Order: sequence, then C-alpha cells, then structure tokens
Amino acid sequence: MTTEEKLQHFLDTCMEDARTRSSRMLDEYMSAQEQIFEEHKADVKRQSQMQLSQESEKIEREINRHLAIAQLDLKRMLGQTQEELKDKLFVELRDMLANFLETSEYQKLLEKQIAQAVEFAGDDPVIIYLDPADQDKLQRLALHHGKASITISEYSFAGGCRAVIPNRHILIDNSFQTKLAEAKEKFHFDTNTMKGGPDNG
Repeated sequence: MTTEEKLQHFLDTCMEDARTRSSRMLDEYMSAQEQIFEEHKADVKRQSQMQLSQESEKIEREINRHLAIAQLDLKRMLGQTQEELKDKLFVELRDMLANFLETSEYQKLLEKQIAQAVEFAGDDPVIIYLDPADQDKLQRLALHHGKASITISEYSFAGGCRAVIPNRHILIDNSFQTKLAEAKEKFHFDTNTMKGGPDNG
C-alpha cells in the first residue's frame, strides 16, 4: 500500500468515526431536546389547568357574590312590599272598624266588655273608661252596669273600653287601638304559601 493510499485510508477512517460520533451526538441532543420539550409541554399544560381552575373559582365566587346581592335586594323589596300591603290592609281594617262603631253590635260588645270587667273585679271597685267618641252611649251603659264607675277617657283609643281595678293595680285594656297595634305587630305574610303557590301541593 502506497503512502497515498495509507493517507486516504486514514482519512476515510477518521471521517467515518467523525460521522458516527456526530450522528450519536446529534441523536443524544435531539433526545434531550425532545425530553425538554415534553417537560415544557407538561409544565405549560399544568399551568394552564391551574390558571383555568383559578379563573373558574374566581368566576364562581363572582357569580355567588352577585347572587347574594340580588337575593338581599329581592328580600328588601319583598319586605318593603309586604309593609306597604300591611299598611293598606290595616287602613282598610280601620275603615271597617269605623263602620262597626256605628252598629248595635258595637253597643253589645261594650256591654259585654264592661260585664266581664265587673265580674273579674268581684267585690273590688272598677272604673270603666269609654272612648270620647262614645259619649252618647255613657248614660245607657251606666244604667245597665250600676256597680261600675263608667267615665269618658281624656284620650281617644279608637273604641272599645279600658277598665281599671285600683285596689289590685290592674288595667284591662280592651281598646281597639291596643288590639289593632297588637294585631299589626303579630301579623306576617305566609311567604311559604307565596313561594309555592296553589299548585305546590
């Protein structure tokens, strides 16, 4: 083998070795890059899922906040409407009561209230107060209930009567003013019926 052939053989061997090593290095580099890419892809996916989850929670909190505000507004509006309806209802009730005061049934009611107060007082003296508007009924009631001291109150209480038993420090309040105030205080709308409606079962 000539020197030139030896040199060519050496060169071919070196080139083959270089190609083999460079190919292996390239494969290793590509493999490393693919691994880095896969890790990066997984990391991006994980971050995206985390961000999506955080955004979903944020949106859900915002929706719940708006719902809570809307619910409070609705309750406030419902409360206002109920108060307005209640006021109207009791205005109508007062009108009906004013008409009742003109009937003979009212006279009978006063007699019954006085009789009950006298019976409750027993042997103790009792003072019966009538509303100033019932001045015209005083004489007749006094004739029927001689045991009681019946007088006209200085203050109007919308009808009915009040009885005082001084010896026992007892006030029997059958005035319409008190009864209306108590009824208004206790009155409430049945919201369950309003929600369910007639077909709720």
